[in-house]
Amino acid sequence: MKTYLVGGAVRDALLGREVKERDWVVVGADPDGLIAKGYRRVGREFPVFLHPTSHEEYALARTERKTGPGYHGFETRFSPDVTLEEDLGRRDLTINAIAEDSDGTLIDPYGGAADLAARTLRHVSPAFAEDPVRILRVARFAARYAPLGFHVAPETLALMRAMVAAGEAAALVPERVWQETVKALAEPAPEVYIKVLREAEALSVIFPELERLWGVPQPAHWHPEIDTGVHVLLVLEAAAALSSEARVRFAALTHDLGKGETPASEWPKHTGHEERSVTLVEALAERLKIPTEFRELAVLVARFHGLCHRALELRPGTLLDLIERADALRRPARFEEFLLACEADARGRTGFATRPYPQGEFLRAAHRAAQAIALPAAERDSLAGAEIGTRLRTLRLAALTALCATRPAKETP
Repeated sequence: MKTYLVGGAVRDALLGREVKERDWVVVGADPDGLIAKGYRRVGREFPVFLHPTSHEEYALARTERKTGPGYHGFETRFSPDVTLEEDLGRRDLTINAIAEDSDGTLIDPYGGAADLAARTLRHVSPAFAEDPVRILRVARFAARYAPLGFHVAPETLALMRAMVAAGEAAALVPERVWQETVKALAEPAPEVYIKVLREAEALSVIFPELERLWGVPQPAHWHPEIDTGVHVLLVLEAAAALSSEARVRFAALTHDLGKGETPASEWPKHTGHEERSVTLVEALAERLKIPTEFRELAVLVARFHGLCHRALELRPGTLLDLIERADALRRPARFEEFLLACEADARGRTGFATRPYPQGEFLRAAHRAAQAIALPAAERDSLAGAEIGTRLRTLRLAALTALCATRPAKETP
């Protein structure tokens, strides 16, 4: 029995990145032998064990053979005679197919170290095409390592396109698409995830609502980039600069979906695209089983980003309506995320990346003013239930009226 450190721990150590978890592969052993040594089995589909003291994961060396469509159609073989090279050969990218011996020696049969140095994401073998999840994983790794200068190898992109053409991307189950997507949204350059999926011709299969945005023009006065697809990627990039929260980034990504359904006869205007966006966000959330907190924030941004941009010209009553409809008084943290996504929309335009967004600060001030209103106990006791709400709204409206008199000049995106 011999053990090797494998995968992400080796890769990230070579890149000088923090190693957060370590995985091991075991060669020359069987399940009974590991159990006899005190390892605890946790893998169901193939044998993975927890070390008796470190509790790190140890997997028996194995090979895989494609037996059906999608990513469940695999036959796994593990036995003491499976070699380390065979185990590494079933992995997705060369940079993930490097092992390290106990003395620190690297075992790198597929050129992963060279690809790390060349900043290249390259598939290990043609067997890459057997698992459609790898399309998503490559795009996610590209989003993680883009700031380091990584790119997807042309031959790997070509293989991904062939997989899409063969229907492999269509075999992905919604839950796995979302699982990989939400991880990608948390990466340093989430817009690269969308770019790579589009380059692989997978976006039209996985996210057709997004693919439809390319080629749809917007008014050049407000959108120098013109193309809505380009705009959405800029917005996602801006959101990543403003917030590390995946919810904010998802809302930024999906806020303009309705522009993809604007009749061409109305271009470059997009009257009513906000409500069309809401409908599409809700359908997307249903299809991919997206968590409620992501869906709710995305709907809020899709519906009200236009009002947010016009904050410096809204009447006090409309401001209060926005605060109330956004449920900002009860959910201030979500309102802050809403404002960040709207700011990303404003900055996600060619030449606007560092432009100030006074609308956000003004709406924060409006929220604070409305939230500060409270009725004295004596007055509250003298009113019935509905009268309390009416009185609070009157006082909040007065506070916002006073605030509006101090607001800066408008600048609508």
